[in-house]
Amino acid sequence: MEPTRACTCDVGHLCGRVGAHWGAALVCYTALEVRGPWGDPDPALEVRVPRGDPALEVSLVVNVASACGFTDGHYRSLQQLQRDLGPRHFTVLAFPCNQFGQQEPDGDREIESFARRTYGVSFPMFSKVAVTGTGAHPAFKYLTQTSGKEPTWNFWKYLVAPDGKVVGAWDPTVSVEDIRPQITALVRKLILKKREDL
Repeated sequence: MEPTRACTCDVGHLCGRVGAHWGAALVCYTALEVRGPWGDPDPALEVRVPRGDPALEVSLVVNVASACGFTDGHYRSLQQLQRDLGPRHFTVLAFPCNQFGQQEPDGDREIESFARRTYGVSFPMFSKVAVTGTGAHPAFKYLTQTSGKEPTWNFWKYLVAPDGKVVGAWDPTVSVEDIRPQITALVRKLILKKREDL
């Protein structure tokens, strides 16, 4: 499967076949229509991710890099978290980024191949994006604005509730294991709410 491409549309509402939004940020989950060089849809680049409705999930959004000192520990812990809590109520959303130390220089396919081959990752790998500055992807603009915390290095982690609210943000020195209790509590709360709604 190809990496899930981050949406480049700047529309702040549902558009085309894009599956979910956090505020004005477009993060594509179910299908994304990637634009060709002239702005026309390129059906050859359409990517489908066989998953449920992300608006009903807890998400941990992470800017990842393949050649960082935090890579091994984070990828292993993120995959274990996905294995333990996903895929019905929780998912890790990985966004490769080359802004910090040029530690993600490869293309999308190479990045995904490295992560899947080396760590067996089963969570969605999006295309490489900028996470800070004026060219930051809308998802990270939203995460930064709502959390008050902007990524300063690789492996920043943002915990997003099913309603799109950012409920926590941590830098790479905070391990996935350190925040696991907060993630587990949010997933447990979601499961109980779904049971009540039945």
